[in-house]
Amino acid sequence: MAHELDFAEFSFGTQVRKSPYSDAALRWGAKGFSVYNHMYIPRDFGSSTANFWNLVNDAILCDVSVERQVEIRGPDAARFTQMLTCRDLSTCQVGQCKYVILTDQDGGIINDPVLLKLAEDHFWLSIADSDVLLWARGVALNAGMDVEIREPDVSPLQLQGPKSRDILRAAFGDAPTELKYYWFMEYDWDGVPLIISRTGWSSELGYEIFLRDGTAGDRLWEHIMAVGTPLGLKPGHTSSIRRIEAGMLSYHADMNLANNPYELNMDRLVNLNMEADFIGKAALTRIKENGVSQRLVGLEIEGAPFVGSNDFFWPLLKDGSKVGTVTSAIYSPRLEKNIALGLVAAGHTDIGTHLIVDKLGETRSGVVVRIPFHDPQKSLAVAG
Repeated sequence: MAHELDFAEFSFGTQVRKSPYSDAALRWGAKGFSVYNHMYIPRDFGSSTANFWNLVNDAILCDVSVERQVEIRGPDAARFTQMLTCRDLSTCQVGQCKYVILTDQDGGIINDPVLLKLAEDHFWLSIADSDVLLWARGVALNAGMDVEIREPDVSPLQLQGPKSRDILRAAFGDAPTELKYYWFMEYDWDGVPLIISRTGWSSELGYEIFLRDGTAGDRLWEHIMAVGTPLGLKPGHTSSIRRIEAGMLSYHADMNLANNPYELNMDRLVNLNMEADFIGKAALTRIKENGVSQRLVGLEIEGAPFVGSNDFFWPLLKDGSKVGTVTSAIYSPRLEKNIALGLVAAGHTDIGTHLIVDKLGETRSGVVVRIPFHDPQKSLAVAG
């Protein structure tokens, strides 16, 4: 009861679920929560700037249980999973992760999960903020394939930052620290089943720890913090500053069902020439042939540092006419610049193009720049 009373000031009612780590996050200083996939996610530990520096200099532990898993199992699991995504999975191996795009019949983006292949007939989709479980079950109803689709008891944590490998070693030994980028392993932690992957939403060296028994959430959080605190670990939340620096897209902010992979520069994730069919293949073929009317770009925006992130989609103007929208904007203390992602009409996307940002009636100058804004080769995450 004490924990429930502590959480009551953040609660929206029983329709939004707590995670196995919610109480621990509250004890360790969480001051605010958002809602993602119908669950609470900690979004405030006091200072987003301090959280950013903790991430890039040391390490942070984040409750990302909101990244729900859609589990696909059965004799036709591989064929069904391929039908959901435009990325070719034919070479994906057991123990490997893949960043994939799920598209609808019009080529629109339903979600951009990370796929984990647990066995030839067993897959997880670690999803962004949309109802993939319902979509997949609806597709399965008429697919004529032998698959079982459900949401398992799986709750991931993210351990991210340059010191994450040393902390992971202290928590679980040497074996997980030897994982290659975008690979995972199953791990038994004193009888508690985990999956540990070398993935994360930070573009820093990092890992995700997928707890497969929600009753052990509090114990797992405290264990990692106990071994990690002496090594510089801090409780934290996914960093909007770092993800925008990296050009990483956020569902509902930078993309949604109205967008297709080509206008988001995700051509590499679309394999139209593969033998297998997938939902949206014909539509994406037409889009590639006809071209797109807008593209995602990076922007540097002049003026005083932004306070927090944008809560509205700011118009982008050229010669007084709207030609695009700022989707995500933030001030980067490392780059000492206001940086943003935006969708801009074709013809105004060249590097160096000057645009006007209408920030709730305040106009500022902006210029189109390359993305990512920092570490474009992802060397920190891949080779860290």
